[in-house]
Amino acid sequence: MANVLYITAHPLDPEESFSLAVGKEFIEAYCEANPTDEVVHLDLYKENIPQFDADVLRGWAKLRSGLSFDQLSETEQSKVARLEAIVDQYVTADKYVYVSPMWNFSIPPVLKAYTDATSVPGKTFKYTKNGPIGLLSSKKALHIQASGSVYSEGPLAEVEMGYSYLKKILQFYGIQSMEAIFAEGTASSERAPAIKEEAIAHAKEVAKRF
Repeated sequence: MANVLYITAHPLDPEESFSLAVGKEFIEAYCEANPTDEVVHLDLYKENIPQFDADVLRGWAKLRSGLSFDQLSETEQSKVARLEAIVDQYVTADKYVYVSPMWNFSIPPVLKAYTDATSVPGKTFKYTKNGPIGLLSSKKALHIQASGSVYSEGPLAEVEMGYSYLKKILQFYGIQSMEAIFAEGTASSERAPAIKEEAIAHAKEVAKRF
């Protein structure tokens, strides 16, 4: 049995979002093919993901200086503990499915906040004399991304910073097995329905072997 984190980063519903529509079909097909796996849905727009603000940075600094957790302020304790819970949940998973739109060539802010929360020394990577190394080499990931234009190839590929960013972060964690499903060109009202159906068909195929 595998533990799967289904991580969505879109504020709308599958009926309104291309990425969520494809993601929904993927996870349903995955659950059908893997009925004993445990799937946890993290809707990042409904999750409490603390920003790296003054409370967090000062709380961490106090802990590094030798102070105990109880000596942090209540706000510092709340945010630091929540961030630790997020990364602890992350490292216990076996597979990760990220679902997001491309916004301004990149990922939504909530997904960036989540990757900040999961990028923790000693949890997802560690520092060595030869540089940092990832600690999650046994994991695998999938990214489902929708975009108005085509960015996975062609003239706009050089400005694609959604999937490419996430891929680099996960490689930093040691995750080398990563796939992508793109629903691209959705800004074309004529082609959008076909693009969506093609991406869903692809998602269902990937779900059978992921």
